[in-house]
Amino acid sequence: MNWIEASAHVVETLGTPDFAAALVAALRCVAPFEHSVTFAYYQDRRPIALHDEFPAWKRQVMVEDYQAGPYLLDPFYLHPPGPGQAKLVRLRELAPDRFYQAEYFRNYYVQTELAEEIGFMLDMGQGVHAVISAMRASRAFSAREFRELAAVLPFVAASARKNWPDLRPRFADQPEAAQGALAGRIDAAFRNVGRNLLTPRETEVVEYTLKGHSAEATGRALGISPGTVRIHKRNIYAKLRIGSQGELFSNFIAALEDLR
Repeated sequence: MNWIEASAHVVETLGTPDFAAALVAALRCVAPFEHSVTFAYYQDRRPIALHDEFPAWKRQVMVEDYQAGPYLLDPFYLHPPGPGQAKLVRLRELAPDRFYQAEYFRNYYVQTELAEEIGFMLDMGQGVHAVISAMRASRAFSAREFRELAAVLPFVAASARKNWPDLRPRFADQPEAAQGALAGRIDAAFRNVGRNLLTPRETEVVEYTLKGHSAEATGRALGISPGTVRIHKRNIYAKLRIGSQGELFSNFIAALEDLR
């Protein structure tokens, strides 16, 4: 099947349970990839998996584990498109400077065993955005493949918005965080487990650290020196009685679980 035939089938499946699979199949006519998942995001509510094609063992990591808390550190969640926008982005283009050394990558993302992930990022209206991810396990998308996928972005955006016109009500049953922002949720998580020991500035440092920002990038964002950031991190570790960023990540995920 070629793109013209596949995209015609997408139109035929609008409003049916077969739409998402048809859209992914059409995208594979442009450039092959092994895996795909589509998430919808609204504020800090638990994201909704609109479509995935994983076997049960892989779905546990790619969908269920992700929904439990790691999504809060995902660049695709943290950088939504603007109102009415649609864009195709490589994950590495959104990621902060130490993303691949951060514990989100080392403790969660590395389990996905992916060589590259790109995402069709779509503003769906009413504060909701969706990401249709195309994932490769063996090699990155070439510049030509990326350009060809970007060329069909208008069709992807228009058909997705037509098929999912009113996603916001579907988040009514999704757990809502105690605070709206990630920093607030971290603070609520530590408070929930009796560890309300961090100052507001230390909580901000935790947030940037967990997202994958270096001391230099964190310092620029907060208006303090890298040395001050490192002092804050030492104080955080001492207060929480931990010795590594891995333990900080584990405490964060465990605390989020307690908030559910």
